[in-house]
Amino acid sequence: MSVVVLISGRGSNLQAFFEAGLPVSAVISNVAGAAGLALAAKRGVPAKVVPHKDFPSREAFDAALAQEIDGFSPRLVALAGFMRVLTPGFVHRYRERMLNIHPSLLPAFPGLDTHSRALAEGVKLHGCSVHFVTAELDHGPIVAQAAIPVRREDTAASLAQRVLKQEHVVYPRAVRWFLDGKLVIGDGTVSVKGSDAQLVFDDSP
Repeated sequence: MSVVVLISGRGSNLQAFFEAGLPVSAVISNVAGAAGLALAAKRGVPAKVVPHKDFPSREAFDAALAQEIDGFSPRLVALAGFMRVLTPGFVHRYRERMLNIHPSLLPAFPGLDTHSRALAEGVKLHGCSVHFVTAELDHGPIVAQAAIPVRREDTAASLAQRVLKQEHVVYPRAVRWFLDGKLVIGDGTVSVKGSDAQLVFDDSP
């Protein structure tokens, strides 16, 4: 029933996992100084580093990363601010048991700088998406989304802050659904057994 979480930075979604009582068995980062490693260590959760710069290719890095992950025999791999593009072979290895959180309402704005791009496009709704990882970057069946209104006074920084707050709501929920066996994938879409709460809308300040 355990989850291995992959991070590259501060680990705010990892903290949300801990606060939600999710069974995190290990945290692995590609960055030695990632602040999230300290969060894990503080809770007695194994914190590992697999520096991507130590490997000659993406394939070599992914092989080493997979070896570390498999040592914990997780049911789920959760990407939480893990800033590496994974190879198709790695993605296939964890097919339908690897989730990611992305700061946009996919399929809009895959990739980086989502908040600035949302403002530049003048969208009225923005948010975040939890999705299964596939070989195509920031695509894959969507498990849950949270939406917020874009306000006239919003900046990229204010949007980022409000979206991150919603990430901390929907990502732990989606992980719990997975662990409880509630997610059903069919024809490229995801449904939740006994629940239709796959969309959260928050218009609070």
